[in-house]
Amino acid sequence: MTKIHPTAIVDPKAVIGKNCVIGPFCIIHENVKLGDDNELVSSVIIDGHTTIGNSNKFFHSAVIGTDSQDLKYKGEPTQLIIGNNNTFREFCTINKSATMDEPTQIGDNSLFMAYSHVAHNCILGNNLIIANAVNFAGHIHVQDNVIIGGMVAIHQFVKIGTYAFIGGKSGIKKDIPPYTRGEGSPYKLMGLNSVGLQRRGFSKESIKSIKDVYKLFYRSELNTSQAMEKALQIPNLTKEQKIFLDFIDDSDRGITK
Repeated sequence: MTKIHPTAIVDPKAVIGKNCVIGPFCIIHENVKLGDDNELVSSVIIDGHTTIGNSNKFFHSAVIGTDSQDLKYKGEPTQLIIGNNNTFREFCTINKSATMDEPTQIGDNSLFMAYSHVAHNCILGNNLIIANAVNFAGHIHVQDNVIIGGMVAIHQFVKIGTYAFIGGKSGIKKDIPPYTRGEGSPYKLMGLNSVGLQRRGFSKESIKSIKDVYKLFYRSELNTSQAMEKALQIPNLTKEQKIFLDFIDDSDRGITK
Protein backbone atom coordinates (compact mmCIF):
# COMPACT_ATOMS: atom_id res chain seq x y z
CA MET A 1 0.00 0.00 0.00
CA THR A 2 1.38 3.41 -0.97
CA LYS A 3 1.81 5.89 1.87
CA ILE A 4 1.62 9.63 1.14
CA HIS A 5 2.40 12.09 3.93
CA PRO A 6 -0.35 14.67 4.45
CA THR A 7 2.06 17.53 3.68
CA ALA A 8 3.10 16.05 0.33
CA ILE A 9 1.58 17.38 -2.90
CA VAL A 10 0.89 14.76 -5.58
CA ASP A 11 -0.81 15.87 -8.78
CA PRO A 12 -3.88 13.68 -9.42
CA LYS A 13 -2.65 13.07 -12.98
CA ALA A 14 0.64 11.57 -11.80
CA VAL A 15 0.93 7.77 -11.92
CA ILE A 16 2.06 6.28 -8.62
CA GLY A 17 2.93 2.58 -8.29
CA LYS A 18 2.38 0.15 -5.46
CA ASN A 19 4.03 0.26 -2.03
CA CYS A 20 5.62 3.67 -2.49
CA VAL A 21 6.45 5.98 0.42
CA ILE A 22 6.13 9.70 -0.28
CA GLY A 23 7.43 11.66 2.69
CA PRO A 24 6.85 15.14 4.12
CA PHE A 25 6.77 18.16 1.78
CA CYS A 26 7.46 16.14 -1.39
CA ILE A 27 6.01 17.43 -4.68
CA ILE A 28 5.18 15.16 -7.63
CA HIS A 29 4.01 16.88 -10.82
CA GLU A 30 1.39 15.74 -13.31
CA ASN A 31 3.53 14.03 -15.97
CA VAL A 32 5.47 11.83 -13.57
CA LYS A 33 5.21 8.03 -13.72
CA LEU A 34 6.53 6.40 -10.56
CA GLY A 35 6.92 2.62 -10.39
CA ASP A 36 6.56 0.31 -7.39
CA ASP A 37 8.43 0.33 -4.06
CA ASN A 38 9.96 3.77 -4.46
CA GLU A 39 10.71 5.98 -1.45
CA LEU A 40 10.85 9.78 -1.36
CA VAL A 41 12.26 10.67 2.05
CA SER A 42 11.35 14.37 2.39
CA SER A 43 11.16 17.59 0.34
CA VAL A 44 11.83 15.69 -2.90
CA ILE A 45 10.60 17.30 -6.13
CA ILE A 46 9.90 15.17 -9.21
CA ASP A 47 8.86 17.17 -12.27
CA GLY A 48 8.64 16.94 -16.05
CA HIS A 49 7.86 13.97 -18.26
CA THR A 50 9.75 11.69 -15.89
CA THR A 51 9.44 7.91 -15.84
CA ILE A 52 10.93 6.09 -12.84
CA GLY A 53 11.19 2.32 -12.40
CA ASN A 54 11.01 0.33 -9.16
CA SER A 55 12.77 0.36 -5.79
CA ASN A 56 14.55 3.70 -6.05
CA LYS A 57 15.22 5.89 -3.01
CA PHE A 58 15.37 9.68 -3.14
CA PHE A 59 16.77 11.41 -0.07
CA HIS A 60 16.00 14.88 1.32
CA SER A 61 15.75 17.69 -1.25
CA ALA A 62 16.65 15.69 -4.33
CA VAL A 63 15.28 17.52 -7.40
CA ILE A 64 14.48 15.24 -10.32
CA GLY A 65 13.23 15.90 -13.86
CA THR A 66 13.38 19.69 -13.88
CA ASP A 67 14.04 21.74 -17.01
CA SER A 68 17.37 21.62 -18.77
CA GLN A 69 19.73 24.48 -17.97
CA ASP A 70 20.70 24.62 -21.66
CA LEU A 71 19.78 28.10 -22.93
CA LYS A 72 18.64 26.53 -26.21
CA TYR A 73 15.85 24.68 -24.39
CA LYS A 74 12.48 26.26 -25.23
CA GLY A 75 10.09 24.35 -23.01
CA GLU A 76 9.41 21.24 -25.11
CA PRO A 77 8.02 18.16 -23.31
CA THR A 78 11.39 16.41 -23.13
CA GLN A 79 12.00 13.36 -20.95
CA LEU A 80 13.93 11.78 -18.11
CA ILE A 81 13.97 8.00 -17.72
CA ILE A 82 15.32 6.33 -14.54
CA GLY A 83 15.61 2.57 -14.05
CA ASN A 84 15.49 0.44 -10.89
CA ASN A 85 17.26 0.15 -7.53
CA ASN A 86 19.05 3.50 -7.63
CA THR A 87 19.84 5.74 -4.67
CA PHE A 88 19.87 9.53 -4.97
CA ARG A 89 21.27 11.21 -1.88
CA GLU A 90 20.61 14.69 -0.48
CA PHE A 91 20.36 17.64 -2.91
CA CYS A 92 21.05 15.48 -5.97
CA THR A 93 19.74 17.13 -9.18
CA ILE A 94 18.83 15.38 -12.43
CA ASN A 95 17.63 17.42 -15.43
CA LYS A 96 15.40 16.18 -18.22
CA SER A 97 16.76 16.41 -21.76
CA ALA A 98 17.02 19.60 -23.79
CA THR A 99 15.90 17.93 -27.03
CA MET A 100 13.03 15.64 -27.98
CA ASP A 101 15.17 13.03 -29.74
CA GLU A 102 17.23 11.87 -26.75
CA PRO A 103 15.91 11.55 -23.17
CA THR A 104 18.19 11.90 -20.21
CA GLN A 105 18.63 8.29 -19.05
CA ILE A 106 19.89 6.58 -15.90
CA GLY A 107 20.10 2.78 -15.67
CA ASP A 108 19.89 0.46 -12.65
CA ASN A 109 21.65 -0.17 -9.34
CA SER A 110 23.60 3.07 -9.04
CA LEU A 111 24.47 5.41 -6.16
CA PHE A 112 24.45 9.17 -6.68
CA MET A 113 25.87 10.83 -3.57
CA ALA A 114 24.94 14.24 -2.18
CA TYR A 115 25.06 17.30 -4.45
CA SER A 116 25.79 15.30 -7.61
CA HIS A 117 24.31 16.80 -10.79
CA VAL A 118 23.31 15.11 -14.05
CA ALA A 119 22.59 17.56 -16.86
CA HIS A 120 20.43 17.25 -19.98
CA ASN A 121 20.77 14.40 -22.49
CA CYS A 122 23.18 12.39 -20.37
CA ILE A 123 22.99 8.61 -20.78
CA LEU A 124 24.34 6.81 -17.72
CA GLY A 125 24.60 3.03 -17.41
CA ASN A 126 24.25 0.53 -14.59
CA ASN A 127 26.11 -0.17 -11.34
CA LEU A 128 27.69 3.28 -11.06
CA ILE A 129 29.13 4.88 -7.92
CA ILE A 130 29.03 8.66 -8.25
CA ALA A 131 30.56 10.43 -5.25
CA ASN A 132 29.65 13.79 -3.72
CA ALA A 133 29.42 16.91 -5.91
CA VAL A 134 30.24 15.21 -9.21
CA ASN A 135 29.02 17.41 -12.07
CA PHE A 136 28.00 15.93 -15.42
CA ALA A 137 27.59 18.49 -18.20
CA GLY A 138 25.18 17.78 -21.05
CA HIS A 139 25.30 14.85 -23.48
CA ILE A 140 27.74 12.74 -21.44
CA HIS A 141 27.68 8.95 -21.92
CA VAL A 142 28.88 6.68 -19.11
CA GLN A 143 29.08 2.92 -19.54
CA ASP A 144 28.42 0.35 -16.79
CA ASN A 145 30.43 -0.24 -13.59
CA VAL A 146 32.18 3.14 -13.46
CA ILE A 147 33.33 4.75 -10.18
CA ILE A 148 33.81 8.53 -10.01
CA GLY A 149 35.36 10.26 -6.99
CA GLY A 150 34.08 13.43 -5.37
CA MET A 151 34.09 16.92 -6.88
CA VAL A 152 34.81 15.75 -10.43
CA ALA A 153 33.75 18.02 -13.31
CA ILE A 154 33.08 16.40 -16.70
CA HIS A 155 32.90 18.34 -19.97
CA GLN A 156 29.89 18.01 -22.25
CA PHE A 157 29.87 15.18 -24.82
CA VAL A 158 32.55 13.19 -22.95
CA LYS A 159 32.30 9.38 -22.95
CA ILE A 160 33.52 7.22 -20.07
CA GLY A 161 34.22 3.54 -20.66
CA THR A 162 33.13 0.59 -18.58
CA TYR A 163 34.99 -0.21 -15.33
CA ALA A 164 36.88 3.09 -15.39
CA PHE A 165 37.93 4.53 -12.02
CA ILE A 166 38.20 8.33 -11.81
CA GLY A 167 39.95 9.93 -8.84
CA GLY A 168 38.42 12.86 -6.95
CA LYS A 169 38.74 16.54 -7.90
CA SER A 170 39.49 15.69 -11.52
CA GLY A 171 38.64 17.79 -14.55
CA ILE A 172 37.75 15.72 -17.61
CA LYS A 173 37.68 17.09 -21.15
CA LYS A 174 38.34 13.99 -23.28
CA ASP A 175 37.02 10.44 -23.43
CA ILE A 176 38.25 7.94 -20.84
CA PRO A 177 38.81 4.41 -22.16
CA PRO A 178 37.35 1.34 -20.44
CA TYR A 179 39.19 -0.44 -17.62
CA THR A 180 41.48 2.53 -16.87
CA ARG A 181 42.16 4.66 -13.80
CA GLY A 182 43.39 8.20 -13.45
CA GLU A 183 43.01 11.57 -11.79
CA GLY A 184 43.92 15.22 -11.97
CA SER A 185 43.01 18.45 -13.71
CA PRO A 186 43.93 18.14 -16.49
CA TYR A 187 43.07 14.45 -16.20
CA LYS A 188 45.87 11.93 -16.68
CA LEU A 189 45.63 8.18 -17.02
CA MET A 190 47.67 6.32 -14.41
CA GLY A 191 47.21 2.82 -15.80
CA LEU A 192 44.64 0.07 -15.73
CA ASN A 193 42.06 -0.27 -12.96
CA SER A 194 43.62 -3.64 -12.16
CA VAL A 195 42.56 -3.85 -8.52
CA GLY A 196 38.99 -2.95 -9.42
CA LEU A 197 38.94 -5.55 -12.17
CA GLN A 198 40.22 -8.23 -9.81
CA ARG A 199 37.55 -7.32 -7.26
CA ARG A 200 34.90 -7.61 -9.98
CA GLY A 201 36.00 -11.14 -10.85
CA PHE A 202 38.09 -10.58 -13.98
CA SER A 203 40.53 -13.42 -14.59
CA LYS A 204 44.28 -12.89 -14.86
CA GLU A 205 44.03 -13.82 -18.54
CA SER A 206 41.36 -11.17 -19.18
CA ILE A 207 43.35 -8.48 -17.39
CA LYS A 208 46.48 -9.43 -19.35
CA SER A 209 44.56 -9.16 -22.62
CA ILE A 210 43.47 -5.64 -21.68
CA LYS A 211 47.07 -4.73 -20.78
CA ASP A 212 48.24 -5.91 -24.19
CA VAL A 213 46.07 -3.42 -26.07
CA TYR A 214 46.49 -0.71 -23.42
CA LYS A 215 50.27 -0.79 -23.90
CA LEU A 216 49.88 -0.17 -27.63
CA PHE A 217 48.03 3.09 -26.96
CA TYR A 218 49.84 4.26 -23.83
CA ARG A 219 53.25 2.59 -23.58
CA SER A 220 54.42 2.62 -27.19
CA GLU A 221 55.47 5.49 -29.42
CA LEU A 222 52.55 4.85 -31.78
CA ASN A 223 49.86 7.46 -32.34
CA THR A 224 46.23 6.47 -31.85
CA SER A 225 45.65 5.46 -35.48
CA GLN A 226 48.83 3.40 -35.61
CA ALA A 227 48.04 1.72 -32.28
CA MET A 228 44.56 0.86 -33.51
CA GLU A 229 45.93 -0.63 -36.74
CA LYS A 230 48.38 -2.80 -34.81
CA ALA A 231 45.77 -3.84 -32.22
CA LEU A 232 43.39 -5.03 -34.91
CA GLN A 233 46.09 -7.42 -36.11
CA ILE A 234 46.00 -9.32 -32.80
CA PRO A 235 44.58 -12.80 -33.52
CA ASN A 236 41.44 -13.88 -31.67
CA LEU A 237 40.69 -10.62 -29.90
CA THR A 238 39.08 -11.17 -26.50
CA LYS A 239 35.75 -9.64 -25.50
CA GLU A 240 37.54 -7.10 -23.32
CA GLN A 241 39.94 -6.15 -26.09
CA LYS A 242 37.03 -5.60 -28.48
CA ILE A 243 35.26 -3.38 -25.92
CA PHE A 244 38.43 -1.31 -25.48
CA LEU A 245 39.02 -0.93 -29.21
CA ASP A 246 35.37 -0.25 -30.08
CA PHE A 247 35.31 2.54 -27.48
CA ILE A 248 38.37 4.23 -28.97
CA ASP A 249 37.00 3.83 -32.50
CA ASP A 250 33.75 5.49 -31.37
CA SER A 251 35.47 8.39 -29.60
CA ASP A 252 34.50 11.82 -30.93
CA ARG A 253 36.45 14.06 -28.56
CA GLY A 254 39.59 11.91 -28.60
CA ILE A 255 40.88 9.73 -25.78
CA THR A 256 42.64 10.99 -22.68
CA LYS A 257 46.42 10.64 -22.88
